[in-house]
Amino acid sequence: MHTNDWLQFILFIGVLALITKPMGIYLTKVLDPHGKTWLDPLVRPFEKLTYRLMGVDVAKEHGWRSYTLAMLVFSAVGVLFTYAILRLQHLLPLNPQGLPALSPALAFNTAVSFTTNTNWQSYGGEGTMSYFSQMVGLTIHNFTSAAVGISIAAAFVRGLSRHSVTTLGNFWVDVTRTTYYLLVPICLVFAVFLVSQGTIQNFKAYDTASLVEPAGEVTTQTIAQGPMASQSAIKMLGTNGGGYTNANSAQPFENPTPLANFLQMLSIFAIGSGLTWYLGKSVKNQAHGWSVWTAMMILFTTGVLACWWAEAHGNPIHQALGVSSLGGNMEGKEVRFGVFSSSLFATVTTAASCGAVNSMHDSFTAIGGLVPLFMIELGEVVIGGVGAGLYGMLVFVVLAVFIAGLMVGRTPEYLGKKIQAFDVKMAMLALLVLTASILGFTAWAAASAWGQAGLNNAGPHGFTEILYAYSSATGNNGSAFAGLTANPANGDPHYNVTLAAAMLIGRFLMIIPIMALAGSMVKKKISPPGAGTFPVSGTTFTVLLLGTVILVGALNFLPALALGPVVEHFLMIKGQLF
Repeated sequence: MHTNDWLQFILFIGVLALITKPMGIYLTKVLDPHGKTWLDPLVRPFEKLTYRLMGVDVAKEHGWRSYTLAMLVFSAVGVLFTYAILRLQHLLPLNPQGLPALSPALAFNTAVSFTTNTNWQSYGGEGTMSYFSQMVGLTIHNFTSAAVGISIAAAFVRGLSRHSVTTLGNFWVDVTRTTYYLLVPICLVFAVFLVSQGTIQNFKAYDTASLVEPAGEVTTQTIAQGPMASQSAIKMLGTNGGGYTNANSAQPFENPTPLANFLQMLSIFAIGSGLTWYLGKSVKNQAHGWSVWTAMMILFTTGVLACWWAEAHGNPIHQALGVSSLGGNMEGKEVRFGVFSSSLFATVTTAASCGAVNSMHDSFTAIGGLVPLFMIELGEVVIGGVGAGLYGMLVFVVLAVFIAGLMVGRTPEYLGKKIQAFDVKMAMLALLVLTASILGFTAWAAASAWGQAGLNNAGPHGFTEILYAYSSATGNNGSAFAGLTANPANGDPHYNVTLAAAMLIGRFLMIIPIMALAGSMVKKKISPPGAGTFPVSGTTFTVLLLGTVILVGALNFLPALALGPVVEHFLMIKGQLF
């Protein structure tokens, strides 16, 4: 744990804090249908044309049911569109390698994955996807799924900031403005920056290089080409994850330099962090937005330090053999990034529901691997996915305020609105859906022959591979303990289908009760604060929110974590590996 690592961590938090307000100000303009940005002269004509082509009445707003239905229809069309592309890949252009079509189960899994902003990959990108599939089938979803998440967050915030009305905005306007004014421009700039660092962007056929040191009969290596920079930009800024190549952000063509690595991590948090400022601005309580941000940063910092500590100390068995000079656990990590940058990236990508990785989480120590798993199982509310992290955290805010109201014997109030039984039921339903999906599918896979057949490790580490897969899928994260084989050579579809089901549950069965909660909140009248009103900013609120996130969000998974990484840690100390 070196001084340079501490400086990088402090710089990361500092830069993130500095960009939060400017990003929030810009989001406030983008998410206002009548907001004006400096891009209006260029983008406004395309925005108006889009509305005309789609037949959208900009002045007509949606209630929570209409808003949710529009989102579900939009997402369903996206699944079918991408499934068709992947099944017909061999007939479509921009396929210089002549890659075949995907199997039905893998195509279904992938279409659902990218539509839900999960980007789980049961395949190696460079060996499976054509350039057309990467750009049209997958990258388009990186934009649209991110825009959907931000739009749902905006609708939820409107439910809190408005009162005595029934509408939450216009879904089609929110998605269009988010895409045109935010995601496309910022990704264009970031992609150009990545190209300047060495990330490739071309349509060349793959190259073949002769090995300087042949490995047996293997004398050549295939070097992937393609439009990597454009996909890498949106996969980070949209917290999509998913690598153009199988090695993801550990691949030098995707993540070429330390500066690129640092800015990729920062870009994962950028929009989600700005949304907390947007929350404070919208509800006219900026201290509340910063309190939510502070709670997120405390959880994040704790996770980074725990993961970094575990990886820096490495495996005690290696230390007993006198090889502790390696500088910690370097298995599965890029030498050019090292232990700290790998630990930071792992925590960032799972805190933010991104899923891109610059190291292999399956190779982390037991406690090092527990941290990204725990971040996902918190509900990915530590910044979280763009939009998804904010509305996920606001569910915990509602519960925290409800608990505070019970403690002082008053009807709970949040931002002047009374929290009633229906609101608490919807908040708890959103959380219980995630728990049921993760633990239910994990138990099924762990007890089934098809589930055990996909494991690369035995014992508690193998169990963790399964638990991580369904946590990642349900949490719409997409990262994996890469030892798990989810798309076996024998074509068994169980993992592909069940993981796709978990992604759908984690995305849409969480959004529906959250939108119902927003629809309930927007109708309420605002009551003036009284002597017993619980403040939603400051130290007391932040501590209560942290306690609610940890106790309500994480305790459900404690038995499963004890059977997996916790047991593995103690067995590792005793000298047993898996």
